[in-house]
Amino acid sequence: MKRRPGHAALVLAAVLGLAGCAGTPTDAGRDPAAGCGPTTARVETTDVVPVADNPPTTLPVTVNSADGTSVTVTDTSRILPVNLYGSIAEIVFSLGLGDRVVGRDTATTFPTATHLPLVTPAGHDLSGEAILRLNPTVVVADESIGPPEVLNQLRRSGIPVVLIDDEQTLAAVPRHIRSIATALGVPAAGEALVGRVDADIAAARRAAPAGQPPRIAFLYLRGTAGVYLMGGKGAGSDEMIRAIGAVDAGTEIGLAKFRPLTSEGLINAAPDVLLVMTEGLESVKGVDGLLAMPGVAQTPAGRNRRIVDMDDGVLLNFGARTGRAISALATAVYECGGHRS
Repeated sequence: MKRRPGHAALVLAAVLGLAGCAGTPTDAGRDPAAGCGPTTARVETTDVVPVADNPPTTLPVTVNSADGTSVTVTDTSRILPVNLYGSIAEIVFSLGLGDRVVGRDTATTFPTATHLPLVTPAGHDLSGEAILRLNPTVVVADESIGPPEVLNQLRRSGIPVVLIDDEQTLAAVPRHIRSIATALGVPAAGEALVGRVDADIAAARRAAPAGQPPRIAFLYLRGTAGVYLMGGKGAGSDEMIRAIGAVDAGTEIGLAKFRPLTSEGLINAAPDVLLVMTEGLESVKGVDGLLAMPGVAQTPAGRNRRIVDMDDGVLLNFGARTGRAISALATAVYECGGHRS
């Protein structure tokens, strides 16, 4: 299952007694951060920081695309990096090639890219016409975005299209960086970026406190579209939750990827914290709207109003800012940083 339900909706993560977050234990023996209330996880630096300034490029280069196609790239003067999560664009900018990018997808929302024209005007499907108007010399994408007919159309028009795998895990981040850097002729910048991202992720993981971990449930919410899902094993949210030393409540009750949210499933999951994307929270009319949904108020998280939201373009991105995203999530869960009113 791709991480966008029905191929139309975007689908996309603690311990007791920490200063400022302590509470009275629940009947399950835990009440992590009960006194924190709703919290927004905020990445300290919201923009992308390149590892190099316009790094030297070695071309042409021939690479194996993730769909088994051999692709030769001869020109990277007009790059179009697109996928469902915004991670490819984030990596391209972080490699120091941002001034060559000619367009963006809906999920690419960091400040230095917001001026670029959208090539997903209808939401999260690519527009062949919008792309061709930009005259890209290379397109870097993955199978999370489509439809495939558009990518085939671009190839027929003579534009090299390089696909990388769309695995959304921490382990896949270095592989994605190397694949993109190789395809764009900047392997040295790729290694520098891998080193920085690996160090950021390792530092964020080391900062997770010891002790009994909280149970966190990730809810994917799109109230305007009537889409309500809970994440489980392999959803990507589970990776972020484990990275901060917490327990993914969806995985614990046997969920895989994303499954429809039910009051019974949520109550059985018994999360101490509910993790959501910021736009998703807004789509259900905020914290009060979420707490009014069936089953939410019957969870420890609901009783304590322990809702943590995070920017849609950061939480499940798995790009170059992943280490910073983990740190921001840990701060919101453990230290109550970024209170919501």
